[in-house]
Amino acid sequence: MTYQVDDNGFYGEFGGAYVPEILYKTVDTLKQCYRSILESEEFQKEYMYLLRDYVGRPSPLYYASRMSEKYGCKLYLKREDLNHTGAHKINNAIGQILLAKKMGKTRIIAETGAGQHGVATATVCALMNMPCRVYMGALDVERQFPNVERMRMLGAEVFPVQSGNKTLKDATNEAIRDWCCHPADTFYIIGSTVGPHPYPDIVARLQSIISAEIKEQLMEKEGRDYPDYLMACVGGGSNAAGTIFNYIDDDRVKIVLGEAGGLGMETLQTAASLQIGTIGILHGSRIKVMQTEDGQIIEPYSISAGLDYPGTGPIHCNLYEQGRAQVLAANDDEALQAAFELTRLEGIIPALESSHALALLPKMKFKKDDVVVLTVSGRGDKDMATYLKHKDEINYDAI
Repeated sequence: MTYQVDDNGFYGEFGGAYVPEILYKTVDTLKQCYRSILESEEFQKEYMYLLRDYVGRPSPLYYASRMSEKYGCKLYLKREDLNHTGAHKINNAIGQILLAKKMGKTRIIAETGAGQHGVATATVCALMNMPCRVYMGALDVERQFPNVERMRMLGAEVFPVQSGNKTLKDATNEAIRDWCCHPADTFYIIGSTVGPHPYPDIVARLQSIISAEIKEQLMEKEGRDYPDYLMACVGGGSNAAGTIFNYIDDDRVKIVLGEAGGLGMETLQTAASLQIGTIGILHGSRIKVMQTEDGQIIEPYSISAGLDYPGTGPIHCNLYEQGRAQVLAANDDEALQAAFELTRLEGIIPALESSHALALLPKMKFKKDDVVVLTVSGRGDKDMATYLKHKDEINYDAI
């Protein structure tokens, strides 16, 4: 048994490609060619060169000594926050724009929530001299304005989306509408493990560099290439997919994912779709979705723009349903506390998204010799306004 995607684009009962007829040929062409392109020697040579000399990989695997002492384990932080552009998103953006070029596409579109994927896409479009339009919810434009200005400086057109609750779901809706109008020349660089097959698999494969490096780095530091626990935040699911990709079928490794609890799952002011969602179709994929009984999307909520999505990629839906991954919710206040804790104990300011994984540490019971790898998916520069707004609510005595 494998938890990887099957030949039909499904992870168990989740996944598939449910697309408008106008996109069928575009998606089918991508499905037929993506594996051969990604696995080709030419692609791998260029991709790995850019990851090394442009992104700055490998990202460090840092032993967090003070956090390890506090939580009674050997805690390593996979430092995706140190990548060029400040997050894991660049790994995928570089791979997908190379894929787009090899398929003869001449225009790039993307969606973004926290802005990190938008910045990464705008960055690679500047690098490759390709026009770029980024769709972003109007609310996210306000709360992640520094990233908006970075995208514009890089030459991208940022389109604020006014529909819905003006966040990631709505940005994705608009990107898909654009794609439907320009299927021939446009490549949609999706930033998460969502969307129609083969996108979840493409994103997971391009992010799998994270777990490939973890294997090598753990062998050097611990004398074995696997941890006891892998931990990551999960919204759309790209950093989590990359963290677990090379361990997904290794039952020696426990997987723990943190989704956004918002104000609490019982309030419905939440984005904890794995735990409260039901099966539905969203953005071309069969996943667990926050929806009403008649299939209307329940608007998600999280203090974190990057986790503010009413579903999760089919990879993670299957892992949760099969019991392969333990999924816990971290509420807004817990994520804020965790962010300040890492900052004060280790001198690392994490993104709010990553803080939802850090917030799970107090909920866990580790043994002293447990090797725990937690992915810090992004840096907290973009979230400084939110952190400053809530700094007086933090319990500093608990740090």
